[in-house]
Amino acid sequence: MKSELLDIVLRHANHHADRDGVAHTPIPGLVAIRSSERSALAYQIARPLACLVLQGSKQVAMGSASFTFNAGDSLLVMADVPTVSQVTEASAAAPYCSLVLDLDPAVIAGLSTEMAALDEGDAAPVRNEPTDAHLHDTALRLMRLIERPASIPVLQDALIREFHYWLLAGRHGAAIGRLGLPDSHVRRVARAVAVLRRDYAQRLPVESLAALAGMSPSSFHHHFRAVTSLTPLQFQKQLRLIEARRLMLAEGAGASQAAHAVGYESVQQFTREYGRMFGLPPVREVNAVQGRLQAA
Repeated sequence: MKSELLDIVLRHANHHADRDGVAHTPIPGLVAIRSSERSALAYQIARPLACLVLQGSKQVAMGSASFTFNAGDSLLVMADVPTVSQVTEASAAAPYCSLVLDLDPAVIAGLSTEMAALDEGDAAPVRNEPTDAHLHDTALRLMRLIERPASIPVLQDALIREFHYWLLAGRHGAAIGRLGLPDSHVRRVARAVAVLRRDYAQRLPVESLAALAGMSPSSFHHHFRAVTSLTPLQFQKQLRLIEARRLMLAEGAGASQAAHAVGYESVQQFTREYGRMFGLPPVREVNAVQGRLQAA
């Protein structure tokens, strides 16, 4: 039997989703996702978030680890990490559907000062757990606000805070809590990641990024890799390639145009690195994706 939360999320997604099935809401950081068919592989560097899978299944890989999320599961991402994801169970009659909320370090920090000390826990940046009933109920009340827009500015902050509370109270609360510690390695690395995301097309020396994080270059390199699973250079390279792919698929840019737009001086180097990441050279990979879209 369909839940009320699934009904309301699908209703919003059906009216507001873009061509990728993403439907933003008037509540900052809250997004509904819908897909009526098995998707191609999606490459991204995810931000800290909680994703409640409401129908269908999705597979997410990070490095050598792979996670399968079914209806009733929650995907938790506690750091900016590269992921490859794919909707694996969806149909027109029963589309894949999920609700995503970005995690807010400021909200987490405020709650952490009021809650009992949390166990240390492990440092894995991606987790899978059954969706807690309290979390599900809070998500439902958040989505109900959207259908009564006048209530959003009055009630959204309290409900977002409650959503974060139930995450912190869960079995992965310690890992989520580290996002709220101002001097934690996760938050320090996050300062450098914000600059990499913004200025990915520029040359960014590791020494400058380390200074932003308040670390020595060697310590920064170690902690950056521990948090993101990549070196700073690899992280920037993946950002560039993912953005170049978006430029070619969404805006019709040519390979050389996309390469220069994201900071590559050599189109040959861009082509080699693109092929390593996506499995095909730029033009062939884009043609293959567009062919699948046209067939669909």
